[in-house]
Parts: sequence; C-alpha cells; structure tokens
Amino acid sequence: MSEVEETIRRLSSKKNVVGVVVVNQLGLMIRSTLEASLGKQYSTLMSQLVRMAKDSVTQLDAQNELTFLRIRTKKHEIMICPEREYLMIVVIVPET
Repeated sequence: MSEVEETIRRLSSKKNVVGVVVVNQLGLMIRSTLEASLGKQYSTLMSQLVRMAKDSVTQLDAQNELTFLRIRTKKHEIMICPEREYLMIVVIVPET
C-alpha cells in the first residue's frame, strides 16, 4: 500500500473525519472518500484557495512558502496540506 493510501486509510478511521480528498496540481481529484460530486467540489474550490494563499504568502515574503492551511467554519474544519505533487484535503466535524 502506498504512503498516500495508508495516510488516507488512517485519517478516514478517525471518528470526526467526514472525508479525505487528494487533488493533483491541476486541481483534479485523484482520490476521495467523499461522495463524488462533493469531492469534486472540494477539489476545485480548495485548489483555487491554495493557489491564492500560496501567491499571497510569496508576495509577503519571497523566501517563504505555504506549508499548511486550516479553515474553520460553523459546521466543518478543513485542513489542507499542499505537497509538491498533490494537495491532501481533510474535512472534519470539530468537537464542540
């Protein structure tokens, strides 16, 4: 089993995790534990957001780079880990 598959399996087994989405550099969903249309929506929107965040970080400091992005909403927490070849998006229902 690949390292990515093992990570997806491990994350998906956590009780608060709603889903895990892996996206390539073009913003296309490679793998998802979410329903297909929802996974595609997360892959498209979060890819755009990560590109904007990366550009913003670089504009603020050319020697810096984005390593992790965390978004908290009323319903979910979205954690995004941008790697060289892909993004890993984890959607969680936060504990109250």
